[in-house]
Amino acid sequence: MSPRGRRPGGEDTRATILDAARAEFAEQGYDATSLRAIARRACVDPALVHHYFDGKSALFAEVMDLPIDPSLMIDRVLAGPREHVGAALVETFLDVWDSPAGRQRFQAVVRSASSHDEAARMLREFLTREIFGRIAHALVPDGDDADLRAGLAAGQMLGMAMMRYVVDFPAVATARREELVEVVGPVIQGYLAP
Repeated sequence: MSPRGRRPGGEDTRATILDAARAEFAEQGYDATSLRAIARRACVDPALVHHYFDGKSALFAEVMDLPIDPSLMIDRVLAGPREHVGAALVETFLDVWDSPAGRQRFQAVVRSASSHDEAARMLREFLTREIFGRIAHALVPDGDDADLRAGLAAGQMLGMAMMRYVVDFPAVATARREELVEVVGPVIQGYLAP
C-alpha cells in the first residue's frame, strides 16, 4: 500500500518545488500561476512552498535564476524620496546586473525570452506585476496611464541593459555607473514619478 496524502518535506522537496514551479510558470505564465497550483503539481502541502520560498516573486526569481528578491528591491526603491525613484531604480538595477555573474544571468534571461514565447511571456508578466508595474501604480495617480508608464520605463531599462550586457555597445558598456544613473535616472523618473 502506498502512503496517503501529500509528501512530507525532505532534502529533495525544494528541488521538486522548483521543478514544479518551472513547469507551472511555463504553462500558465506568471500571472496565472498560483503557489497552490505549484504545490499541487509538486505533490506537497502549500505550507512547504511558503516554507522554502518567500512568495511567488521570490520563487519566480529563483526559477529564472535571478540574483535578487524582487520584493526587497522594489521596497528599497519605493522607500526613498519620490524625487529619487528614477535614480534609485537605475542604481538598484546596476547593483544586480553589473557583476560578472549578474551579467551572465541577464544574458541568459534575455536569450531565453527572445527565443521562447513562454519565457518572454513570463518575463513580461513578472516585470509588469512585480517591478515596473508595482512602482508605477504606487506613484502614478489613478487614471494617469500607469501601465503605459511602466512599459516605457521597462523598455528604457531593458534597452540600456541590452546595450551594456548583450550588444556590448562601447559607450554604454564602459560607462561608469554614476554616469548611467545621471543620464538614465531622470528619464525613468519622468516615466514613473511625473
